[in-house]
Amino acid sequence: MADPQPIQELGDYLSGALGDVVDATDLSGGELTIHVHRDSIVKTLTFLRDDVNCQFKQLVDVCGVDYPDREERFDVVYHLLSLTRNMRVRVKVTTDEDTPVPSVADVFNAANWWEREAWDLYGIFFSGHPDLRRILTDYGFEGHPLRKDFPLTGYVEVRYDDEQKRVVYEPVNLTQEFRNFDFLSPWEGMQHQLPGDEKATVDEDAESEEADKASS
Repeated sequence: MADPQPIQELGDYLSGALGDVVDATDLSGGELTIHVHRDSIVKTLTFLRDDVNCQFKQLVDVCGVDYPDREERFDVVYHLLSLTRNMRVRVKVTTDEDTPVPSVADVFNAANWWEREAWDLYGIFFSGHPDLRRILTDYGFEGHPLRKDFPLTGYVEVRYDDEQKRVVYEPVNLTQEFRNFDFLSPWEGMQHQLPGDEKATVDEDAESEEADKASS
């Protein structure tokens, strides 16, 4: 684990340098996370990239996280790396299904495809993105498959039709039993004594009686 002292110093430095832009900082597991408002994400990442005390020149990843019970259900998480300082930092913003997050593609070119991925899989809008379209799902795909409320089975299934000689899309047709999941733990639902266990009990009692007779 990295020495927490320079990471803590970096958190204090960012809080002072960015001021009200930083809503909170969190140091956990030797990793620094800073929480900022989505409207300040471009300013924040530009500072982290250009400031001489930061020099986070590499955007390692942009991803989404879904918390459907929250009013702003999505986290957008940015992971940055500074090879100069040998440090990492995580930046988080929150948003909902309708409010866009400013694109940082002009700050880091790598953000282009990662923002497209977050849009494709979570439905997170990025304003100012040069080409915000799906990147992993197929043409005409409906919904966003990494949302917690997206059905595990999806909405359509794909198969090759021998008569039409092409791939066709059809609505998923499942038996009702498949959709009614039993969330009871198998250990809670299990009988106290499984069928057949009574034989083992009888054999153990008989062996115990024979052992008593032999010892007496």
